[in-house]
Amino acid sequence: MLGFSAACVIGALALTACGGGGGGASADGTVTLKLVAADYGDKAANSSTVYWKDVAKRFEADNPKIKIDVQVINWNDIDSQVKTMIQSGNLPDVLQTGGYADKVSDDLLYKADEVLSEQTRANLIDSFAQAGEVDGVQYGIPFVSSARALFYNKKILADAGITEAPKTWDEVKAAAEKIKAKTPGITPYALPLGPEEAQGETLIWELGNGGGYTDADGKYTLDSKANVETFDWLKSNLVEPGLTYANPATTDRKTAFADFAAGKAGMLNGHPSLIQMSKDGKVDYGVAPIPGKSGSLDSTLGVADWMMAFKDSGHKDEIKKFLDFAYSKENTLKFDEMYNLMPVTEDTLEEMTGSGKHKDLEPFFELLPKASFYPLGDTTWDAVSAEIKKSGGTAVSGNAANVLGELQKKAEQAVADQ
Repeated sequence: MLGFSAACVIGALALTACGGGGGGASADGTVTLKLVAADYGDKAANSSTVYWKDVAKRFEADNPKIKIDVQVINWNDIDSQVKTMIQSGNLPDVLQTGGYADKVSDDLLYKADEVLSEQTRANLIDSFAQAGEVDGVQYGIPFVSSARALFYNKKILADAGITEAPKTWDEVKAAAEKIKAKTPGITPYALPLGPEEAQGETLIWELGNGGGYTDADGKYTLDSKANVETFDWLKSNLVEPGLTYANPATTDRKTAFADFAAGKAGMLNGHPSLIQMSKDGKVDYGVAPIPGKSGSLDSTLGVADWMMAFKDSGHKDEIKKFLDFAYSKENTLKFDEMYNLMPVTEDTLEEMTGSGKHKDLEPFFELLPKASFYPLGDTTWDAVSAEIKKSGGTAVSGNAANVLGELQKKAEQAVADQ
């Protein structure tokens, strides 16, 4: 679905003074927490800054001795900016982003049970809480979840003479060819393999050929035969025939989503936030299981984004108060509904499935239990994911075996260095 993840990090929670490894209380005993968070919005009006500033304002009203310094960073830059914060000793107190495990390996984080009340921990959906564990100990606190499905523009497909959503790769190609022939100026299949989320689009396609990032033992298999075949197929069947973007490796998900919501793309893999964007763009869309090489995927990509708390400043009690507030149903429901995302807490899930207001999410609720996830508990995953974001997309323009082989070497080196 999506992704989930306190010193001086990028985002939405703010610390006291950052720098030199943490801040302290002011003369009157006021503590400032620094919150760094990822931006889920696509414009200023729905930027996550709006959400977190509101949360901070209401929290500060109830806790006058704790201030929240909010910093929200876009998905393209958050990984590198947080890395710089950590390297400079300017850590956040609270960070919300896509991964947590590399911070565990560097012993930077509080355990979840140190910064969440028992009530808040018990309210987390079990499968997501377990996905936040490293060696059986939870550090990552799930924040939101999402699943991927195939979105298609009903009018574009109908105009091209296509009566149902494709279920196989060959059907995707055939549909794309018809769209190109019948509707010039439309991108038949939007394939975003740029740095924003190349690791997600890559895994979706690899799952469709029985591949993936790791084997049953958890060892990286980035250059497996199945994965190389996947990229060779994409190159030969979508990229070279001009059925997608000219250069997928430089095309981000945000661009693909915007194109679809503007009626400029026929098909793409999307998550629930694309629903509202499509409605806003007056696109008559459909949702279907993601096509695989020989049939629709039994297991789609599931994503959890994470919240985590840094030990550096020692503000454990203040962080706990803030996180318990942030994870109240009022706040989690507001965020999930703001971006049409999937919940990670039991009370919000119950509210969203029982209110009758989220019929459009039902296909995703059905997909989530069978979802496949990134190797989130591997402490090298964030580093490996960053490499995939940087160069993985070039496998559809260059030599796939060479590109994936280089990524495999870097993954193996990351494992050796940990």
